[in-house]
Amino acid sequence: MRNELIKLLDNAYAPYSNFRVGSILECKDGKIFKGVNVENASYGASICAERSSIVSAISNGYKKGDFKKIYIINSSDKLGPPCFLCRQVFTEFFDRDMEVVLMDMAGHEEVYKVSELCTVPFNSDNLK
Repeated sequence: MRNELIKLLDNAYAPYSNFRVGSILECKDGKIFKGVNVENASYGASICAERSSIVSAISNGYKKGDFKKIYIINSSDKLGPPCFLCRQVFTEFFDRDMEVVLMDMAGHEEVYKVSELCTVPFNSDNLK
């Protein structure tokens, strides 16, 4: 998976930060969806690689509970955890025990459960 993620970094559009991110979302049926970060001069209009892959899966008919694991790599020599917007989207679509695999260019890798990254989630229960 690492080699596929490294190749994916070439598709990222990061002219402002030069911090390229790639994501591969693996579904329980084996299908994968790829995403990259796409920056914008209006920074708020940028999208993260993680959300890009998730939105692609949802656009192709996948639903909450269909996802097995997400792999994330960035173009630096340090691990880059998902931002809190991405973590909120994880809370919406991923099971609490789903694995999030972080990688960097130096060969580091760490695996977290969604529950570890989203310790106090805001979800549909909060809206009742």
